[in-house]
Amino acid sequence: MLTLHEMHISGNCYKVRLAARQLGIQLALKDYGLHDGTTRTPGYLSKNPNGRVPMLELGDGRFLPESGAILWYLAEDSALIPDDRWGRAEAHQWMFFEQYSHEPYIAVARFWLAYAPKAELDKKRHLVGEWHEKGNAALAVMETHLAGRDWFAGKSYSIADIALYGYTHCAGEGGFDLTRYPKVGAWLARVATTPGYVPLGETW
Repeated sequence: MLTLHEMHISGNCYKVRLAARQLGIQLALKDYGLHDGTTRTPGYLSKNPNGRVPMLELGDGRFLPESGAILWYLAEDSALIPDDRWGRAEAHQWMFFEQYSHEPYIAVARFWLAYAPKAELDKKRHLVGEWHEKGNAALAVMETHLAGRDWFAGKSYSIADIALYGYTHCAGEGGFDLTRYPKVGAWLARVATTPGYVPLGETW
């Protein structure tokens, strides 16, 4: 069986759990604490020198980090991968967008404002305005794209939607007002009705 090394509140880890559930793939979960340093131990670093989750452990002893790579690995040859070259390119486009223009601000704001110790947050408060400015810019790009379509890549729901959903749907925890983005809100509602959908907080 595949093992997912994860933190349950992480949007990046949730993306993998959601895709696996919708694909009917069984995962064994190994959960790590948010502040306990367990992903920085020598044992973990020998598997993933970047010291982060998620990381997928294969039965043959290989380890695959990075949520986007794991999504592609799990979804290969499934309906969650667009079936044409342009659609697949779009999926890559939006998954790169999520990691470079979206996650660094929306996910980071969520972590510091909702989950970090107050003493540590106080050291970062001067960055909150930048996180919100750039995170809202990313949400505005998504809003524009969704003005003419239901999904981000190809003609149907795909791993591009899963990648973006992971942190968008909980962006309110980071101080973002999603009511400003009605097209994004409608898309979030569509994702939540896809077959096999499970919410972030549901235990496996």
